[in-house]
Amino acid sequence: MSFNNKFTWGGATAANQYEGGYDEGGKGLNAVDVLTNGSATEPRKVTWKKPNGETGATPLVWGQDFKLPEGAVPTMLDGYYYPSHQGTDFYHHYKEDIKLMAEMGFDVFRLSMNWSRILPNGDDEKPNEEGSAFYDKVFDECAKYDIEPLVTLSHYETPLSLITRFGGWKDRHLIDAFVHYSDIVMNHYKGKVRY
Repeated sequence: MSFNNKFTWGGATAANQYEGGYDEGGKGLNAVDVLTNGSATEPRKVTWKKPNGETGATPLVWGQDFKLPEGAVPTMLDGYYYPSHQGTDFYHHYKEDIKLMAEMGFDVFRLSMNWSRILPNGDDEKPNEEGSAFYDKVFDECAKYDIEPLVTLSHYETPLSLITRFGGWKDRHLIDAFVHYSDIVMNHYKGKVRY
């Protein structure tokens, strides 16, 4: 079997599942950072706290309406495991991971950027320099191995601050914040990322 010269070979990741480093490099929390693990018999849950100190966890079941109790704010709680916090720890092992991709013959790597790593609150005026520098290093490492980064700007990484302040995507402010984030990222990485 042969492929034409436009065929690419690669893999894909999502920052919320893979990156880890959830509280490092100035990153803010995102929606998945308050989502617990689950299993075939137990749904994942969003953990929360009310102003009166009451805490809990509400199951997130796909296809069903989701609503937190009145006054509850999503937050992390002791005693729960949050898979996004470590992922596969790409944040600390991106060099080894990208080298392995090169050894597998990858010429493209589809990854998402974590919005709250660039803008910790989602609508900050200026980007988090440590977050921008992290992705600079990732893209430089890809270039070292002739791997083309193919970037998505959001893969369930909505900054938690935007959710708690505006109720998520139902508020127009999130569209404006996403456009602002997109402008920052596209201008910053225009020499390193084509797609």
